[in-house]
Amino acid sequence: MSTNRNDKGKNILERIARRAMTERGFLVDFSEAARNEVQKIARVDWKAKSPGKDLRHLLWASIDNDDSMDLDQLTVAEALPDKTVKIFVAVADVDVLVKRNSAIDAHARQNTTSVYTAGTIFSMLPEKLSTDLTSLNYHEDRQVIVIEMVISAVGEMRHADIYRALVQNHAKLAYPGVGAWLEGKGPMPEAIAVVPGLAENLHIQDRVAQQLRGLRQERGALNLQTLEARPIFTEDEIQDLQVDEKDRAKELIEDFMIAANGATARFLQGKKVPSLRRMVRTPKRWDRIVEIAAEHHYKLPAQPDSAALAGFLTARQAADPIRFPDLSLSVIKLLGPGEYVVEFPDETAPGHFGLAVKDYTHATAPNRRFPDLITQRILKVALDGSPIPYSRDELVELAQHCTRKENDANKVERLVAKSAAAMLLSSRIGEQFDAMCTGAADKGTWVRIFHPPVEGRLVYGHEGVDVGNRFRVQLIHTDVDKGYIDFKKIH
Repeated sequence: MSTNRNDKGKNILERIARRAMTERGFLVDFSEAARNEVQKIARVDWKAKSPGKDLRHLLWASIDNDDSMDLDQLTVAEALPDKTVKIFVAVADVDVLVKRNSAIDAHARQNTTSVYTAGTIFSMLPEKLSTDLTSLNYHEDRQVIVIEMVISAVGEMRHADIYRALVQNHAKLAYPGVGAWLEGKGPMPEAIAVVPGLAENLHIQDRVAQQLRGLRQERGALNLQTLEARPIFTEDEIQDLQVDEKDRAKELIEDFMIAANGATARFLQGKKVPSLRRMVRTPKRWDRIVEIAAEHHYKLPAQPDSAALAGFLTARQAADPIRFPDLSLSVIKLLGPGEYVVEFPDETAPGHFGLAVKDYTHATAPNRRFPDLITQRILKVALDGSPIPYSRDELVELAQHCTRKENDANKVERLVAKSAAAMLLSSRIGEQFDAMCTGAADKGTWVRIFHPPVEGRLVYGHEGVDVGNRFRVQLIHTDVDKGYIDFKKIH
């Protein structure tokens, strides 16, 4: 790929991203037919259209990244007299405007996900939909699917219901500000202060989320913490890589979405209809996880056991919080990727090893994930008692396709991230860094340096190196176009 010397860093990364998307079989641009469909979609009077409950009076709020425009869900809590709490999760009704077998749907079905790269975002749906008409935007009426859950004081889900509703977002909030405030490290965001009662409601949500998380971890859910770095640009030139820290606001949304996805899976199971499940199989490299635990003087059983692994991770986080993200990354690599499978009424699909749950689907992000849109369509016909819109064979094929495209999307995002990192490190050839092995296979050995948090290939000195090993490396080569960052081990 040739580059114009006047190109800025972000322009180069966008071109790399478009090339990688095309090579992986993604549709980079929307077809003329899809664009024509978008033009014909008018703004909807949801108040007149909504067939469900009018819940606009509840203190709904969105919490997402600072720059997120495709808002998929809102949350609100209601404390009940018996000390339980009712948690409401509202999910954007995307299906109402994205009709099955339309040109827009065909694009979403092929790509299956929005792809977020350092160069640009490739949205699964046209922006007029994902950031406007089907986004749960501030002070806009929207039709949604509500997952209503009653949670006990110890985090047990006592009851759940699902129905259509009309809602309005009363506050567009961002993780960093809400997280710092919940943790007592920052002021209350102004968007919270101007809505009477919202601060108290968010504190209730935070308490319930922590209860849900605590119970899940008791049952063997893995507490993993990785370092996600995003490039920081100044006038389109890359300046640094900034680590996105986990905070209480992110945990709140994560905990509620896990609960909502579980409730949705069980609801569909109760309706005796097929569902698209999200699962992580029993890890194939459990033996290496056992070895890593032994290196930290911790004994894991010979057979995979999520509760035992959760205990090891909790102990290590307490003992060495600074290096815990590195350990988490090693375990994630050894657990293997997630996948989609179909659970039919007469069968039982495997569960999710990492979350220690059997019933789990993806239903809360239909603006950016096609499996969630499929689930939403199945959910709506289950509510109506109508026929399922997908055949058995079609669902199986879609599950396999969504798994493949998610893996492809991850590869595109990693490539562009590596190109951005190579761009940042291109002037530092010859420097030495502390590193950890993150992958070891016949096709290559991979390491991550800590400052900046960048992954690259160990070209020399990889003999006998395995996931989790730590050592010094020297940067010997970068290639922005190919996303190559090459190191050699220093003896």
